[in-house]
Amino acid sequence: MTAMSTRTKLGVVAVSAVLLGTVAAGYAATAGQRDRTPPPAAGADQAVTLAPGPRLLAITDRHVSSVATADPTGPRTVSGLECLRVYAAAGTGVCLKPETPWTYQVVVLDAALRPTRAIPVPGLPNRARVSSSGRMVSWTTFVGGDSYTSSGFSTRTGILDTTTGAAVMSLEEFAVTRDGRAYRSPDVNYWGVTFTADDNRFYATMSTDGKRYLVRGDVAARTVETVRENVECPSLSPDGTRIAFKEAIDADPAKGWRLSVLDLATIRVTQTAETASVDDQAAWLDAGTLAYTLRQSDGRPDVWTVPADGSGTPKLVLPGAESPSPLT
Repeated sequence: MTAMSTRTKLGVVAVSAVLLGTVAAGYAATAGQRDRTPPPAAGADQAVTLAPGPRLLAITDRHVSSVATADPTGPRTVSGLECLRVYAAAGTGVCLKPETPWTYQVVVLDAALRPTRAIPVPGLPNRARVSSSGRMVSWTTFVGGDSYTSSGFSTRTGILDTTTGAAVMSLEEFAVTRDGRAYRSPDVNYWGVTFTADDNRFYATMSTDGKRYLVRGDVAARTVETVRENVECPSLSPDGTRIAFKEAIDADPAKGWRLSVLDLATIRVTQTAETASVDDQAAWLDAGTLAYTLRQSDGRPDVWTVPADGSGTPKLVLPGAESPSPLT
């Protein structure tokens, strides 16, 4: 048997979204379970801080939590703040938060988890990111009703400058250059922003015409340009030289994704040792380690890590958690 057949094959819950006209992988697995242990005991309403330090931020039972990086399977600190997605950097956090059972907000947090700004957003929360300086915040939601999609679902991705207050509510407003030429199409969608160190440029996924592209964007110029096909949910390495991403098997999302790493200088792709289908925007814990969420067949999430260079084996580090974000 192949490694893919002997390890867990993770699929989807049909609660979330479309990727280019098909309802894509959302939140749970449809086949198999990895060996796991129950999450450690955690106390509610304790003080979680986003201040930089040797801790890993995550969501435990829909609440923001943190744990020591040196002992990720140890006791967790769990706050009373409910989020469906969370991410933080340099003392600034973003929480995709339920407002009512059917509406959501992007909430910007200070280091003490106090909200500093809230923006209502349509659809179901899916991705969230903060730039390394803490200045720029991004989010992606799944929405319904777009006429150009066969399933009725599409995405909305926005960016907020927390210093100036300027917000782009949809990257679909940006001008597109595809393969060196100006491009316009009503079916353009974006998801999974990751920022560069200058707080202006970014990478994201753009879908159009049945294809998914890695795009490089410029917030000030309000432009994006394609870099490479079949790159989804990019995550820029701390040194800015590599992008972790999910690569659709045979360029077909219906077959699942392989967690891979793209070298931006050579455009060479290295597949990681993770052979389960990863439907997540991985986070770099350090220069050589990726963290990501996999779900069990019953929908329970776990955070795993794997080396970014293709070596080693996947390791379960946070059972019963999701949306990992390093605070170091």
